[in-house]
Amino acid sequence: MSVFSQSFSPCGRFLAAGNNYGEIAIFSLSAALSPDATPSNKKPMLTFTAHEGPVFSLVSTDCHLISAGNGEVCLWNWAELIKKNVSALLRKRPDYKSSLEIPEINSMAVQIRDNSLVIGAGDNNVHIMDLEHGVFKSVLKGHTDYIHCVCVRERESEILSGGEDGAVRIWDSRTGTVLSCISVFKYQECARPQLGKWISCLATDSDWMVCGGGPSLSLWHLRSQSPTSVFPLSNSQRSATFHQDMILAVGEGPHVSHCLLGGTIRAQIPSVLQSINTLQLNRNSSEHQVLTVGGSSECIDVFTNLSYRAFSLRF
Repeated sequence: MSVFSQSFSPCGRFLAAGNNYGEIAIFSLSAALSPDATPSNKKPMLTFTAHEGPVFSLVSTDCHLISAGNGEVCLWNWAELIKKNVSALLRKRPDYKSSLEIPEINSMAVQIRDNSLVIGAGDNNVHIMDLEHGVFKSVLKGHTDYIHCVCVRERESEILSGGEDGAVRIWDSRTGTVLSCISVFKYQECARPQLGKWISCLATDSDWMVCGGGPSLSLWHLRSQSPTSVFPLSNSQRSATFHQDMILAVGEGPHVSHCLLGGTIRAQIPSVLQSINTLQLNRNSSEHQVLTVGGSSECIDVFTNLSYRAFSLRF
């Protein structure tokens, strides 16, 4: 089994995880983190089949869990899932060029400003869905190969997308126009031609962007569009996020890397997973502030303190 995606509930007390069999598991963090927790508390309170293929992406809004797999987006009500009631509120496919084409959806991000869902898909396009009405309203075209990752700069009304073509595109979310295109692999300090040029992870914080994949994980100043730090991680990174004065990154290799913004690695915290696909920080609950990572097994490692793995949930 492989775990591809994770998302915390709006209240921060529950974790959803998606696997390669199309299943979503819901874990109770409050039960798993209890001093009296038993092994059964570290197993799902609910598991259900959501998609025919792998669940590549999960995100949450104030009340919904949104899942995506092979070509399809599903909306679920968090309050109902917590009651163990499983019924999709909506199943939608973007407007693909061909009805025979079922490209995978690799990444999603919620744009709070206009209550829309940004989708990075295998048809090389970014699709925008109006969450209020459940309809797809626009398509951002420009990538020449499939899209691995998307994120949103809410303050700037910008969408960023990274793909197999090695480009990070920055879009104006109001007009759908491309503001700039950064070919990361063309920068000598980032390039690793022996691995490839694809961009598999992408995150932003104010005027900064971190990205990586084939090219080395690197920190960019978005106004000057230049790399300020390149991190000495030999493996490809699949997920990264900003946290306080550092970047947390995971990928090939059994550890979570703590990267200082200046370009050095502060620590690499061991995981039971040999390869990690997904990293999530619970920012929704001060009581359940944990880091969770999932990847090449049924285990999801839980870090109550970023310096060590506390225990594993089991799908």
